[in-house]
Amino acid sequence: MAARVGLTTERLTRAGAELADEVGFAQVTVSELARRFDVKVASLYSHVKNSHDLKTRISLLALAELADLAAEALAGRAGKDALAAFADVYRDYARQHPGRYAATQFPLDPETAAASAGVRHAQMTRAILRGYDLPEPEQTHAVRMLGSVFHGYVSLELAGGFSHSAPDSEETWSRVVDALDALLRNWPTPGPPRP
Repeated sequence: MAARVGLTTERLTRAGAELADEVGFAQVTVSELARRFDVKVASLYSHVKNSHDLKTRISLLALAELADLAAEALAGRAGKDALAAFADVYRDYARQHPGRYAATQFPLDPETAAASAGVRHAQMTRAILRGYDLPEPEQTHAVRMLGSVFHGYVSLELAGGFSHSAPDSEETWSRVVDALDALLRNWPTPGPPRP
């Protein structure tokens, strides 16, 4: 039956990503995907091992899509222009593909993570930070800060956290990027470690 409907691992992964955008990444299972294709669950197991394997594949797809979009947006940009373009790609992707965006946060085992497009995300973030002349380990702190701010803002926005008050979320997003740019240009000197 699987051959008759033309199932492949790639087709199932893409269908799983679409399903994630429709119903939420947490709701994606092999059983739900089988219902979508009107096939028995067993016919999918020659393409994906289980729901965890399916979610891993969707995560890898989403990380690659997002990395490609970010690379395209960053081409020829530097400094604040690059920072804003990078931030906007993440926010736009999350709003257009909420399930896939959630998939980018799926925990991957170290070997899979090292071979994923997640590495490209870190490299692009570091490339942006080179424009701010941050040495190590400050650059790593800044990478973590940017990821936290982008993910935190986008997650709150997707959950409707900013939709009931003024000013508009778009205005706040612009101010957040301005503030990050100012902070990166005036990165604080490290103080003594906290107790």
